[in-house]
Amino acid sequence: MENVQYAEELVREFLVFRGFTNTLQAYEAELSTEIGRNFEVDKILDLVFSVYIPKYQLDRLLSIFSFLKQCFTSPADTVLYTALLKLEQSVLRYYVVNALKSGRQEKVIEFFSVGGSYLMQKREDWIAWFAIPYIKNPSLDPQFRMYFSKEWSDTLVLSFRNFLSGIFNGTRIPALMKISTEKNMIKCLKSDIKQLNNKLSELQALLEVKEVELSLLRRNDHSINSGHKNLLKITTAGSSVGGQAFSGVYEESSTSSTTVQGVNSQTLSSAKSRAEKLCDSSRMSNAENEQILVTEEDFPEVKVDFQETFLGHNSSISSCRFSASGSNIASSSTDGTVRIWTYDSSTPSSKNATIYCGAEVSALSWECRSDRLLLIGTANGGIKAWNADAKRVVCDLSTSKDFPSVLDLKCSPVDPVFVSAAASRRHGSTIFDRTGFASLTVWHMKTWKPLTVLPLGEDPPAITSLCFNHNGKILAASATDGMIHMFDMSAGLQITGWPAHDSPVSSVLFGPAETSIFSLGSDGKIFEWSLHNQGQIIWSRDCSRFCNPESFNKRMHEVALDSNGKRLLATSGLVRAPIYQVQGHERGLRTLPHTAPITSVDWHPTRSIYVTGSEDHSVRVTSIL
Repeated sequence: MENVQYAEELVREFLVFRGFTNTLQAYEAELSTEIGRNFEVDKILDLVFSVYIPKYQLDRLLSIFSFLKQCFTSPADTVLYTALLKLEQSVLRYYVVNALKSGRQEKVIEFFSVGGSYLMQKREDWIAWFAIPYIKNPSLDPQFRMYFSKEWSDTLVLSFRNFLSGIFNGTRIPALMKISTEKNMIKCLKSDIKQLNNKLSELQALLEVKEVELSLLRRNDHSINSGHKNLLKITTAGSSVGGQAFSGVYEESSTSSTTVQGVNSQTLSSAKSRAEKLCDSSRMSNAENEQILVTEEDFPEVKVDFQETFLGHNSSISSCRFSASGSNIASSSTDGTVRIWTYDSSTPSSKNATIYCGAEVSALSWECRSDRLLLIGTANGGIKAWNADAKRVVCDLSTSKDFPSVLDLKCSPVDPVFVSAAASRRHGSTIFDRTGFASLTVWHMKTWKPLTVLPLGEDPPAITSLCFNHNGKILAASATDGMIHMFDMSAGLQITGWPAHDSPVSSVLFGPAETSIFSLGSDGKIFEWSLHNQGQIIWSRDCSRFCNPESFNKRMHEVALDSNGKRLLATSGLVRAPIYQVQGHERGLRTLPHTAPITSVDWHPTRSIYVTGSEDHSVRVTSIL
């Protein structure tokens, strides 16, 4: 049954990925019944004798027997295979008899026309039946009379039931239940390879420690034998630990050789400590698909094509977003000001504007199909719709009094709707502690009225980030309890979810092919989750040096993915932000510095250009080579 459950998960994940939400609902409903948990004989009999035969669905009737032959029998199993062939023959004869009883002679002619070549393979069994459409009263014909009797049809149903019960309740395993055998073998092999790599890395590190020890001992022996009594500096060069040069400068006392031994002990202790760290790093490297081991300090600075700085704000930047075309940028600050501007002098500035919201701006979202509408969410529960062409607010909405803080807004990429994530308030030291329960509301962008409230259960933790898939049928949402939720927007229901972090999740977004989801936790961990194998991490990075827990006291961090899905940009509690290489083995990059922490990031929808907002009141647009 474990393999059957694995197959069910594959089907579910495929339907979620393709956005087949109606099919998914029917599939989930079937799984909740007994037929979904096992092969149910009565359901199959009902399908054959109440659907396929009465509705003359010959192709589906034949597919049932094709499935049974393929999955449960083989020509080598003579007894079972012969019994199935005879059963198929009787059911097909029942199909013909039922059509004649219903006066559908054309269906009988169609039956022999479509299946004639197949039936002629059993010539002796069917040769007489080819004449039955043209016999005036076949039910009175001695050759066919038996097949029109109720006793024969009842016996057929009973035989079919007994046959299905025998193969489903027996020891025969269908091919469906064997599909993961090869996958499990591959998993075991990969696990063994990883364990061998870990052992090899540990042994290599220990060997390098021994080499350092021997090198130091040789140098000490040489120094003592040569009678040096002055200050001695020992520099070990050329020894390599993990591919990096190991060097150090140590002092030796001129009065005692025991000091030399003490210094060497400290040196060896330092070497061992570093080797242990390298062992840990090596294990981490193997666990992360053997990515190249580098720290963020080693990240080279980005190579810049051009950079523009916007200085139109008077307080810390809370959000900055490219428009759908990438020509315009909307940026907001904590003083409640939103600015729309362009970074390219060749772009018309007709949409440039300043919007005063009267409260701290917490979320921005452009309409996905044009640069016309901008949604603005505020910390006091306000939602404004700004028409960039008309340069005016076309609608001013408010969340309910129970949820007075807007945490995120997202427009559907296809339908004229958007979703707001609002939260109640409470006292706390961090921004997550200050958010209470969640409310997810779907709004119509024509009437500007709420359509529905997405179900989250009783007293749900606050939703911090939202993201649509490409066709707007699936909505991903992250929560302060570490969960990622997935919603079917057509049905307005939650379809799946899983615990992604042991801490609040502050940002979530779909991967480039929408076969994965990225999440950023308040612990600084970035995970890429597979949607084919729910709960499986396929890529990860520790971003805690930049997104340290202390920086979450003021704001939520976020991540943004470039249009190719290869580079992931994160906000930072430092003056530089990291750009991680998601695919391949290239090292990450560091942005050019602001003069204060980086509070918001976004990528251009089509080009290698990103925007960063900072606590230094500036917004920078950077094109990289």
